[in-house]
Formats: sequence, structure tokens, C-alpha cells
Amino acid sequence: MNQAVLAILAVLAFSSIARTQPEGHMDSLVQIIRIDTSLHAPVVLADDTILIISVGGRNFGADRRAGVTSAQIKEAADDWSTSTDSLTMTDEGVGTNLYLDGRFLMTVFDADALVAGVERQGLAENHGEAIRQAIVRYRDERDRESFLQGLLYTVLATIGLFVSFWLVGRLFGWADNRILRRVHGIRLKAVEIVREEWLHAGIRVIIRLVRWSVVILLVYLYLTFVLTRFVWTRGIASQVIEFTLAPVRVFGFAVKEYLPNLFFLFVIVLITRFVVRFLKMVANEVSKGVMSIPGFYQDWGIPTYNILRVVIIAFAFVVAFPYIPGSQSPAFQGMSLFLGLLFSLGSTSAVANVVAGIILTYMRSFRVGEVVKINETVGMVASQGMLVTRLRTAKNVEVSIPNSTVLTTHVTNYSSQASEGKLILHTSVTIGYDAPWRQIHGLLRMAADATPMILKDPEPFVLQRSLDDFYVTYELNVYTDAPEKMLRILSELHKNIQDAFNEHSVQIMSPNYEADRSSPTIVPKDRWYAKPAKKPGEPGADL
Repeated sequence: MNQAVLAILAVLAFSSIARTQPEGHMDSLVQIIRIDTSLHAPVVLADDTILIISVGGRNFGADRRAGVTSAQIKEAADDWSTSTDSLTMTDEGVGTNLYLDGRFLMTVFDADALVAGVERQGLAENHGEAIRQAIVRYRDERDRESFLQGLLYTVLATIGLFVSFWLVGRLFGWADNRILRRVHGIRLKAVEIVREEWLHAGIRVIIRLVRWSVVILLVYLYLTFVLTRFVWTRGIASQVIEFTLAPVRVFGFAVKEYLPNLFFLFVIVLITRFVVRFLKMVANEVSKGVMSIPGFYQDWGIPTYNILRVVIIAFAFVVAFPYIPGSQSPAFQGMSLFLGLLFSLGSTSAVANVVAGIILTYMRSFRVGEVVKINETVGMVASQGMLVTRLRTAKNVEVSIPNSTVLTTHVTNYSSQASEGKLILHTSVTIGYDAPWRQIHGLLRMAADATPMILKDPEPFVLQRSLDDFYVTYELNVYTDAPEKMLRILSELHKNIQDAFNEHSVQIMSPNYEADRSSPTIVPKDRWYAKPAKKPGEPGADL
């Protein structure tokens, strides 16, 4: 095909041969050249297309001819001694030669005129004028006046850029203050659905985004304007424009194609956020006691909200996942599989603690602020999270216990009965058989009455836990409503027991057997009601 085209162009290049061809055949050849743009070649001067050549020579194509012509025009343009006012043409039989101040530029053949559909002389005049004007433009863009004018425009543009920066800063600062003063939280009656600081934070992000977009646009316009002022940097300006617009076009096309999915994701996010906000409002009302649900405890409000929030967000993510950009790509799916594997392998104990935390929440074994004993640790519940439960001991030491451990061990709750004044604290003493038990009971109750934070109603009571080989074990039981002060209460109680026994000359000891006494170790009947014991019929007497 290329050889045939070259043959056709060679035939058209010479009028004598062209005239020998049948008229219909020549018309079809000309039509082929006009239609087939791959046969056309531009004549350029510094990226400025001057004319189009469609006909080559006998042994070369239009592109080579156009290249030679472009080089000749470039040499003439660079030679400033060549005048642009002296354009001449000479006929050479099959072509018209063009000269600029005696310098050869190109030849216009009959074949060129035939393809163009005009007279050769007229085509030569048009080509000559186009070349002359292109050279004039070429020289005007490179003379000293044009360079100085470009510098002036650059200085003015730079000043305008910094003034624009100052105006943008002032404008957006004014808009920031004015808008924020007018924006308040969104309330539904007495409930604040959207807090004021959240709206302010969102508005600041939008204003900052718009501000930086304007700054980037100003810098882009400045660079484009300055680079196009000088002929040496126009190519860079064209590249900058192309590099900038290419991703914008790609992004715009992607956004246009993805717009339905984006709208679907927006609706999912909007609905999810509204549902989560509504559940949080309900949970807060329930936790404050403003709203009550039959069979639903007040302290379940926030934990239930946290669980439902995770479930709702996870469900929304599952629904939205197919519409996320790149979710169907193998790379995205492989990364998701890898992260899921890491999570499943590394979070076994964490998941166990989370499940245990949920179970403990609804078991209501204890609540925040209550005093409990977990294993050997006694303290007030400082917090109950999804992973650990934190206790603060009487010595102000915070102990973190995994929820899975709490679930599998026994928990003693001292506060559950203390709120009703039914928490019993106890301590034991061992006294020999020679001490009257009624007196011991009275002394223990006396010590209890002297101890602060021990309730008078219900009254303390004493149990004789065992009759051992050499002594009796007495257990004093007292009621209190301050479980968080158990250690201090027991300490004060022990002090008062020592004082009471010392005051009444009763020795606190646990005798052991060494030898038989000469007489039995018994309590005579006249000592059965030694003070502070009370005789039968007296208030507070032991039976």
C-alpha cells in the first residue's frame, strides 16, 4: 500500500505525467489523498503549524518534504538579516518556487494545487503569505520588547498573587467568624441531636478545604500565565496544563461513572448516622432515668447502645462494601483476606474478653461504684469495659482484670446488700473456757456499739462458731452500709474489742493443753452474768 501511495504521489508530483492519466482515475486518486489524513504532514515553526503538505516526491513522502521545508523556514526565521518584506515567487514549469529575501523556502507543485482544488499560483501566494506571517510572529515573540513585556507581566502577576493570598485570608477569616456565630446545635425539643461544636468543626473543615482549593487554583493560574508569557517556557506551560487537566479529566470521568454508587453510599452513611444518633439519644435518656422500658434496667442503656452501634455499622459496611471504589479488584480482596486472617489469629483472647464483657453487663453481677471481691482482690469497680474490669482497692491501687477471668471466677458483691443496710462484716476471737460466754457476748456487742459506721439496727450479734479443744471461737457479726470502708471499720472494731476486754480484765488468748489442772476449768454460776452481760429478762440479754 505504501509503495502504491508513493507511486501515486510521484505521479501527481509531475504535471506531465499527471496529464496522461484518465480523468476519472485522477479524481479517485486525489480523493484518496484528501481523505487519508495519514498521508498529510504539517510544516511547523516552533510548534506553530503553518500549512499542510499532502504530496511527496518521486522517491520520498509528504512527511520528509514537510520536514525539509520546516528546516528551511526555521533557518530563514533565525537569520534576522533576512527581511520579511521581500517575498518572491518564480515559476519552474511543474512548480512555483518561494523565496524570502532571496532565500529559498519551498516549491509548490501542480499536484499540491490539484489536491487543494485551487490554482497553483494562488496556492503559492497563500503558502508564501502564511510562511511570512509565521516568521514575523516567531521574531516578535523573541525580540527584546516581547521579553521585557513578559517580565512586566510576571512582576504584576506576582504582586497580584500575593494580594490575592491576602484577600483570600481576610475573606475566609471573616466568613469563618461570621458563619460560626450564626450556627448553633440542632435540637429536638429538649434533646440536642447535633452538638454545636460538631457543626463548628465540620464547617471549619469545609472552609479550610475551600480555602486551600482557591489557593491552589490561584497558584495554578499564576504559573500558567507566567510560563506562557515567554516563548521558551510555553512548552512547559503546555505540559503543566496537560499534566493538571489529565488527572482532572480522569477523575471527572470516574466520578461521573461512579456517581450512582456514590449517591448510594451517601444514603447508607446518612441513614446509619441517623439511626446511631437516635439510639444514642434513647440510651442517654434510659441511663438518666428519663425514659423507662419495662424489663430493661437503667444501667443497660449505654452498653446496649455500644453493642447495637457496632452491629449497625458492621451491617452498613457489609451492604456498602460492593459499592466502595476498588472493592472488586483482586488487590483489594487480597488485602481484605489478609487483614481478616491477621484479626482472626491475633484477637482470640480479645474476642473472648469482649463476649465475657457483654455477658457480665447483662448478668448484672456488679455495677460501677460497687465494692466487690474478684478472686483475692477487693475494691470498688472503677470501670467496666468491653475487655477488662478495673477495681480500685482501699489503698488506691487500680487493678485490671480481664473479663474472661471475671466470668470464670466467683464474684463477691458487698454493695448489693449494703444499699439496704444488710451487709454483714464479721471478725472472730478465741477465748478460753474459763471466761463466761455471756460476758464475752456483751463485751463484743459493746465494742460494736462503740465503732462508727456500724448500724444499730439491725443489732450486732455473736455466734459461737466452735467449741475447740482448749478454747471457744466467738464470731462478732455487724451490719454496715459503707462497704467501701470495710477495712477501716474492721480496724476500728478490733481496737474497740481490745479496749473492752482490757477494761473488764478478760484476757484474749487461745490456751493450749500442757497438763491437767488440779480443778476443772469451769465458770461458776455466780459469774455467768458478769458485766457487761445481762440477766434474763433484761433488755438485750442472751437466751
